[in-house]
Amino acid sequence: MAKTTKSKEAINMIEVFADFKEKNNIDRATLVSVLEECFRGVLAKLYGSDENYDIIVNPDKGDFQRVNMSDFGRRAILTLRQTLSGRIMELEYDSLYNQYKDRVGEVISAEVYQTWKRETLLMDEDGNELLLPRQEMIPGDFFRKGDNARAVIASVESTGGKPRIILSRTSPTFLQRMLEAEVPEIQDGLITIHKIARIPGERAKIAVESYDDRIDPVGACVGVKGSRLRGIVHELRGENIDVVTWTSNTQLMITRALSPARVNSVVLNEEEHKAEVFLDPDQVSLAIGKSGLNVKLASMLVGYTIDVFREVDNEADDDDVSLDEFTDAIEPWIIDELKKIGFETAKDVLGAQRDMIVKNADLEEETVDEVLRILQAEFE
Repeated sequence: MAKTTKSKEAINMIEVFADFKEKNNIDRATLVSVLEECFRGVLAKLYGSDENYDIIVNPDKGDFQRVNMSDFGRRAILTLRQTLSGRIMELEYDSLYNQYKDRVGEVISAEVYQTWKRETLLMDEDGNELLLPRQEMIPGDFFRKGDNARAVIASVESTGGKPRIILSRTSPTFLQRMLEAEVPEIQDGLITIHKIARIPGERAKIAVESYDDRIDPVGACVGVKGSRLRGIVHELRGENIDVVTWTSNTQLMITRALSPARVNSVVLNEEEHKAEVFLDPDQVSLAIGKSGLNVKLASMLVGYTIDVFREVDNEADDDDVSLDEFTDAIEPWIIDELKKIGFETAKDVLGAQRDMIVKNADLEEETVDEVLRILQAEFE
């Protein structure tokens, strides 16, 4: 007849496993298998082999049949506990990995637990650790202990140890998921997001398409007076969001991507994925954007390297003067700043609005006024 024992040590270990089973939803077969494995390991150490022993575990009652815990001794019981703890930890890690591996791309809200120089540690509602690396944070992000932070689950890494659940707030997927949550037409499948290009915290461009001719995809995503984007922009630390209608026509897509600039013509080199875009002089700075952000994002959105060119009337432009000719009156670094926003000649600058130059160039208002005075004097 089978011998049954229920010592104090056995009850404690069974209670530990019962709690773990309930918390992590471990199936009974796995629970019994791990317990048997741990006991067989101790038996092998004590007697050189476990072949002559049958171990039957009843985790619901805390029973061990044909194993007498009192025969083990304190050292063997300590070894058993350590082995059991190690296997519990492995199962916890496996459970955590399996819990999160299929949630990659999902937005999660978690509590900030601790912030370091290179990353921020967050805790989910079950007390699991989530990592938000500094490079995955938006410039301007600042979290204190106890804050709630939203991010997308970017990856779940497991290299034999504890899983690393990596979050991101800079991923285009983060913006996509928030837009999906704000726009019912996307949820219903009437509008799809084709591509997102982001420079986190600065600006983003989104290409969308409607499957219903009655629905304006851009208007639906933006909402009345930008209502559907307002909360997203706030979450992204003021990141400006441009929404354009997607098209498979590359030339037309480039034209739309360079909005708000008006494009005259586009010449494609499809083999090298390059495009030459020609605009009126007063549209060049708009196409390039502040610090080149607009043309950079357009290139990312379309997948083409975009070069911007001024289109001028040669006869009317014979008396124009290159900005490089003014280095005796204007400091070279100021000329460089003007070139960054697409100006090459004096008439380029004079043909643009003062407020636009102040907004897009990294120059003080007084500096812009002085430049305009110098350039205007050249033609007077």
